Amino acid sequence: RVQVMESGGGSVQAGGSLRLSCTASGVTFDHYAMGWFRQAPGKEREAVATINWDGDLPHYGDSVKGRFTIFRDNAKNTLYLQMNDLKPEDTAIYYCATEGTTADALYSAGWYFGYFGQGTQVTVSS
Repeated sequence: RVQVMESGGGSVQAGGSLRLSCTASGVTFDHYAMGWFRQAPGKEREAVATINWDGDLPHYGDSVKGRFTIFRDNAKNTLYLQMNDLKPEDTAIYYCATEGTTADALYSAGWYFGYFGQGTQVTVSS
């Protein structure tokens, strides 16, 4: 059974930084693409950033380019999202996801992401 777990959310002021972390079990971590998604109240879940299995092909949503960095440490089975220059519009629940073709999978940057964690809240105040 695939399990995904995020950590590192919190509350910051605009312009601040946070780093999210994610681990996944039940999968061979370094065989799969991973991604970060977010969902704000009243909005659909959207892709924030994705990365291929070996970490050399990151992809970012337009709203976070130049501010967020996705990277992974396969030796530690951990995915990260470094978020800098945070804005109030970044406020959302952030979800980590691993590649998988489940019925509820979301498509982004060439992969289907089907296994999501419970999410971690990020709140940015102005």
